[in-house]
Amino acid sequence: MMGIQKVMVIGAGQMGSGIAQVCAQAGYEVKLNDMKQEFFERGYGVISKNLTRDVEKGRKTEDEKAAILARITMSLDLQDASDVDIIIEAAVENMEVKQSIFQQLDKIAPAQAILATNTSSLPITEIAAVTNRPEQVIGMHFMNPVPVMKLVEIIRGLATSDEVYKAAEEMTVKLAKTPVEVNDFPGFISNRILLPMINEAIYALYEGVASKEAIDDVMKLGMNHPMGPLTLADFIGLDTCLSIMEILHEGLGDSKYRPCPLLRKYVAAGWLGKKSGRGFYVYE
Repeated sequence: MMGIQKVMVIGAGQMGSGIAQVCAQAGYEVKLNDMKQEFFERGYGVISKNLTRDVEKGRKTEDEKAAILARITMSLDLQDASDVDIIIEAAVENMEVKQSIFQQLDKIAPAQAILATNTSSLPITEIAAVTNRPEQVIGMHFMNPVPVMKLVEIIRGLATSDEVYKAAEEMTVKLAKTPVEVNDFPGFISNRILLPMINEAIYALYEGVASKEAIDDVMKLGMNHPMGPLTLADFIGLDTCLSIMEILHEGLGDSKYRPCPLLRKYVAAGWLGKKSGRGFYVYE
C-alpha cells in the first residue's frame, strides 16, 4: 500500500492554501508551491489567520497552531516535487496550464508518486494523458472554503488504478473529510447539478419570471439552501459559472446545458460578481 507522508500543493491561492492547511493539520509535511514568494506569503498569511481564529475560539492551542505552521514550507520550484508522495495541483482552471504542470511533474516526481488535481470541471483523463503514469493521476476536488467543507469528490480518470484511488480515499479520511467516488464526466457530480440550477435561476430572471431577490428567497426559504443561486453565482464568479456551463454544454452536447444569454452578457460587461464589485447584485 502506498504510504503518503510528504505532500506538495501547487498554487497558494484560496483553494491551494486551504488544502495545504488541512494537510498540515492532519500531520502531513507540506510544500506549498507557487511561482512567486509574494503568492506563497499571501496564502501562508491566510492559513495563519485561520489558525489564529481557531485558537481564539478555543478549538486549538497556540502550540498546535505553531506545529501546523511549522509543517508548511515554501516552494518556488517544481523541482521540489522530487521527494514527495503526492502532489495536489490547485493552479488555475486552464487545461494548457494543468497539462504543462503535469508533464513537468511526471519527469520530476518519484516513480510511485500520485499526481492529483483539484480541478472542478476539467477532464482528469485528458490531464493524465500527457503523463507516462496515467494510472497514478486522480482528481481530488475540494470544496470552498476547504478548512470548513467536508466533501472531497475523488474522480477516477479512465486509467486510474484501484490502489491509487484507495490511497486518495484514505488520505481524504485522514484529512477529516468525506470522500465521494465519481467517474470522469464533465462537471463530475457537484458542478453537473449545481451549475445547471444556477443557470436555470438566471433564465428565470432573464425571462422576467421574478426578481433576483424573489428567486433567491424561494431557494433559501423554500429549499433550505444557505444562499440563493444568484447570490451564489456572484460568489463563485460569473466568468467561472459561464466556463463550467460551456464545459458541460460542449462535453455532454445537450442543449439543456446552454448558458443563459444574460450570463454571457454580464460576463462580457465585466460584471463578474463579488470580485468585480457587481454581478446580479452590487457589492461595495
